[in-house]
Amino acid sequence: MTENLKWQITSDSLDASQLLVDETLFHVANGYIGVRGNFEEGYPNHYNTIRGAYINGVYDISEVKHGEKLHGFIDSKQKIINITDVQGIKLYIAGEKFSLFDGKVLNFKRILDMREGIYKRQILWESPKGHIIEINIQRMASFIKPELFVIDYTVRSINYEGEIVFVSTQKGDVFNYFDPTDPRVAGELEKHLTVETIDIQKDIGIITSITNKSHIRVTSAVKHVVSSQHELERIQDDKSSTTKIRLYIKAGQAQRLVKYCIFTDSVRFSDCHQAAIDKMEEVLETPIEQLYQLQKVYLSAFWDKADVVVNGDDRLQQGIHFSLFELLQSVGKDQYSNIAAKGLSGEGYEGHYFWDTEIYMLPFFLLTDKALAENLLNYRYEKLEAARENARILGHKKGALYPWRTISGSECSAYFPSGTAQYHINADIAYMFVQYYFVTGDLDFVESKGAEVLFETARLWMDTGHYVEDSFRIDAVTGPDEYTCIVNNNYYTNCMAKYNLKWAVKFYELLKENNRIEHLAQKLGITEEEVNEWQQAAEKMYLPYDEKLDINPQDDSFLSKAIWDFENTPKDQYPLLLHYHPLYIYRYQVCKQADTVLAHFLLEDEQKLSTIKKSYEYYEKITTHDSSLSTCIFSIVAAKLGEIRKAYDYFMQTTRLDLDNIHHNTKDGIHTANMGGTYMGMVYGFAGLRIKESGIFFNPVIPEQWKSYEFKICYQGRMIKIHVNQEQSHYTLLEGKELKIHVYDQEYILNDDIIIKI
Repeated sequence: MTENLKWQITSDSLDASQLLVDETLFHVANGYIGVRGNFEEGYPNHYNTIRGAYINGVYDISEVKHGEKLHGFIDSKQKIINITDVQGIKLYIAGEKFSLFDGKVLNFKRILDMREGIYKRQILWESPKGHIIEINIQRMASFIKPELFVIDYTVRSINYEGEIVFVSTQKGDVFNYFDPTDPRVAGELEKHLTVETIDIQKDIGIITSITNKSHIRVTSAVKHVVSSQHELERIQDDKSSTTKIRLYIKAGQAQRLVKYCIFTDSVRFSDCHQAAIDKMEEVLETPIEQLYQLQKVYLSAFWDKADVVVNGDDRLQQGIHFSLFELLQSVGKDQYSNIAAKGLSGEGYEGHYFWDTEIYMLPFFLLTDKALAENLLNYRYEKLEAARENARILGHKKGALYPWRTISGSECSAYFPSGTAQYHINADIAYMFVQYYFVTGDLDFVESKGAEVLFETARLWMDTGHYVEDSFRIDAVTGPDEYTCIVNNNYYTNCMAKYNLKWAVKFYELLKENNRIEHLAQKLGITEEEVNEWQQAAEKMYLPYDEKLDINPQDDSFLSKAIWDFENTPKDQYPLLLHYHPLYIYRYQVCKQADTVLAHFLLEDEQKLSTIKKSYEYYEKITTHDSSLSTCIFSIVAAKLGEIRKAYDYFMQTTRLDLDNIHHNTKDGIHTANMGGTYMGMVYGFAGLRIKESGIFFNPVIPEQWKSYEFKICYQGRMIKIHVNQEQSHYTLLEGKELKIHVYDQEYILNDDIIIKI
């Protein structure tokens, strides 16, 4: 693999099933807008496609129907919407329509360049009549101008002289993708967007639409800039606009069409129609080549801070770069959005935000971009009132319960056993507020937002749990493993709830010591007595433990169940959730993903090393990894236990999951949590990073397949570079004051460089 290919994703496939996957892999996004990698000219009619473009945080509302609706079941859910389709550009050469499925494809390649932030399609094509042309198409979703998506289409003639015609479309009549056989995507066909107005102003085609139930407006504005003299004709109806552009081309000559597309919405703009015009005029002031250069400069700064370099494993390096780039493309960069389970690459999980953000993706931003990490936590704080309302719906008199899946802040999970019952999301969010404090030392943020979130989530645990024989227990919840639902004393949930309660007390004491608690305590009605109750519950929290096996049972009943018959389960019956009734699965010891093992990573100090090791070995045998959130965690814990070969194998599955379509559903969008898991696997796994109240710790290991690896992290105002090879680990303080670090449990003062033998 060349150096360029470490930074590029490429494909030359025209296979129908791979094209669906490539629509995901070659999407472009910037955290605000995302556009799937569909061919501008389309496919043959019998080919399937998921043609889509999305705005982060823009949604419509769908009715949820229950055969038997009980109290508190949701009536509706939010769903990310497919917005106006601006991708269409058809090309005609002497009346022949260009298509990669007609004539002769002499050369075809598509490239996602992760240093330039551009997707390219390169084609050499001979028409049925023998006309040969070269086509180069570039797409960009700008990180500098977040409303901008551009298609840059160049045609160079090899042996043809005559007229060429571009037919460019802007379609407001769009639908969301659905599949009633797959619970991971929408199961119903619905139209969510209705065109309100369609017009032309200042040579800009504008369509403003409104969502049918949430009443959010979305505007698309399109402007065509052509390289030479041309004839232009516009045709429009009440739902779409078509622009025909006629040019003359000679052999050896090139003609270029740049299609500028602006998206705005009424969530962010009071008048999204006018805002689209203003943003278009602003964009057109900057030459297209300069926009490309600005994109490259932005990404150069990103990679300088965020890159993880592995020397000696090119396929893995490509997967790492893809993961980090997709995290950047997916993350919302304002207060109105978060990170959807599929980013902005597809409609899997309907654009919902999950616990994935805090546990899997936020660590990357926390260690590389404090501002983006703070934005993600701000989103949770802004949804705190909705979480309080959700808690009341569930019968809780106090506290806040964050919804399992949401966009606007209300619960969108219709199947509560593996949705709403996952109360651990409260502790997951609380955990990352604490991690943010460890990494930044930002007491102002604790006072203004973090403490309130921890106090309200702590209250929820007090209202959920109860005492039995002097131990605090939590019944009828679901842990991360969705193959075991509605259980008592899920180890992960109890362990994380304990941490949540403990740090609610610590935040209270921290603010009290600094004379900052009075206003918040008065606002929330918090008393010293209540804080003492949190402390007692944390101290008395019941954590299941089996003395004979020296493991932490996943829950009270887990070890009493029969073990799933893995030997006689056909490979085509995975994932189990698509082939077996949930109740059937719930009766067995079988895990969809890391559960207790995840707790052993996040809160490793709760158990002795032998228990962590034996738990890992026990659950490894019964975990299917049907969830994309699993292999990265097993890799991290394997690295901690010195199982380096296993850690490497799990990590390779993680980094290549979407590039190799391992779960066979990449067509629905990337697995963004898995992308975050790739970063965690390197930094928390092989480098052994842990960030605790007592400081920053490293325990590096390296697989035999690698010569070295290195990355940078930001920690309490410092930037540290970590380099590990087969002989030693090297720590360099690049910015900031000297710092105490721990390597292999030994304390060092880092004021320049430290080299430690492995």
